[in-house]
Amino acid sequence: MNTEPEAGEAGAPPEALTPIDRLLAERACERLLLELVHRLDLGEPGGVAELFTPDGVWEWPEDGRRFVGRDALRGYFAGRPADRLSRRMSTNLLVTVTSPTTARATSYFATYRVDGYTGGLLPPRAPTQVGHYTDAFRRLDGEWLLAHRVLTLSFGGPTERLAAPVSPPSGPR
Repeated sequence: MNTEPEAGEAGAPPEALTPIDRLLAERACERLLLELVHRLDLGEPGGVAELFTPDGVWEWPEDGRRFVGRDALRGYFAGRPADRLSRRMSTNLLVTVTSPTTARATSYFATYRVDGYTGGLLPPRAPTQVGHYTDAFRRLDGEWLLAHRVLTLSFGGPTERLAAPVSPPSGPR
């Protein structure tokens, strides 16, 4: 099974874009990914679904998870534990515009995550996951949206559950 998002659609070649149009498309896709991380970590996780095309896909090939369509995406992300604290670090984002209405991207990520969070500063810990995303974007009605996201893990482990409230670390900050 091919898990790579499609690179592009038939249509005008990338050369049909002006340099400014290409930069605007790249920036719109970058901004979309920043918004996605913000919603997952600081906003409303279920709202991530609106950043996808109506038939958008998010998948983890390693364990067979695959969510297709906004309703499935909304249900998955809104169903996260209420006491989960997560922070994602995304880097090395490379967007390639493949046509006036399609683009693809690759980015690396590290996810720090615990369940059972009740507030306060936690001591440092290793990331729960490290890997990369492969994304395909589609422009619909003038708006760039995610069409397909594949998560590939290089390092991963279970989400830690805090046993008791954690005292903030002492010492200089």
